[in-house]
Amino acid sequence: MSRLAKKAIPVPKGVEVKISGLEIGVKGPKGQLASRLEEGLVAKIEEKGLMVLAGGKKKVSKALLGLHWALLRNMIEGVSSGFEKKLSLVGVGFRANVRGNRLDLQVGFSHPTFLIIPQGLQVKVDEKSVEITITGADKHLVGKFASEVRAMKKPEPYKGKGIRYLGEYVRKKAGKAAKAAAAAPAGK
Repeated sequence: MSRLAKKAIPVPKGVEVKISGLEIGVKGPKGQLASRLEEGLVAKIEEKGLMVLAGGKKKVSKALLGLHWALLRNMIEGVSSGFEKKLSLVGVGFRANVRGNRLDLQVGFSHPTFLIIPQGLQVKVDEKSVEITITGADKHLVGKFASEVRAMKKPEPYKGKGIRYLGEYVRKKAGKAAKAAAAAPAGK
């Protein structure tokens, strides 16, 4: 059984939590989200905050207790403060633009590449067109879209060109010339 799930999830001011059976709805300044609990789990609002309890004696409900506690905590955090992922484009001529509900990426392909921005997300590109900021209330949706953008051109290990998360370290490999020089005898 999860130890964190024994604690109450604090509900900040300005956030409403509605529980109707297994359905839980959370509404706040950044939006609204909904989730469904597994059979055997019970959610209650107490003075400390939102509690998730194992209602049945099923082992399944005890195993999923920590998962649903974390999902509900992320929902409350998302509607109150939101989530953000930043990506950077590394490479000559690599740039991005937001046009309507599309993210247009120019990352060295001969054909145009774009991604449809999911509803509920905001995508901003800095003035140099090399840094992408993805924000939204749903942590899963923000992370999934950021991984889809990164998958368009993953950073390659020789020159480091590609799309990477801001602050991500890409280990560079030695090329063929460096390996050949290291393998050659030093005395000749």
